[in-house]
Amino acid sequence: MRRTALSTGLAFGGALLAIDSAAAQIALPTAKPLDAASLFKQQCATCHATSLSEPPRQGPQLAKIVGREAGTQDGFRYSPGLAQAHFVWNEDRLDAWMANPQVLVPGAVMAYRQSRPEVRAAIINYLKELN
Repeated sequence: MRRTALSTGLAFGGALLAIDSAAAQIALPTAKPLDAASLFKQQCATCHATSLSEPPRQGPQLAKIVGREAGTQDGFRYSPGLAQAHFVWNEDRLDAWMANPQVLVPGAVMAYRQSRPEVRAAIINYLKELN
């Protein structure tokens, strides 16, 4: 069997078949964009509502979270660290929060952590849509 840069010979039943390597390339599927709404539902909705008309769950409602001062939503009892955080939620803060809440706000009680930046970015984009 002889192999070149352009063709490969394969033996099938004693016959030698030439296959053009360039033509044999299979196109890789493009990655589907992450479905942010589904990610939110799977990873966040158990503890967080997306409407200010819904009562708070284990965590505060996240509608209009982007641009809101941390620890200030009416009707939710925050941990002391978040109640005294004095910063506004933006993309960078939300990203840091989802990566490791306790690093951003020591004493935070949220146990969720998301190590994948692309998942955090998709969820943050979904939260921005809720504004």
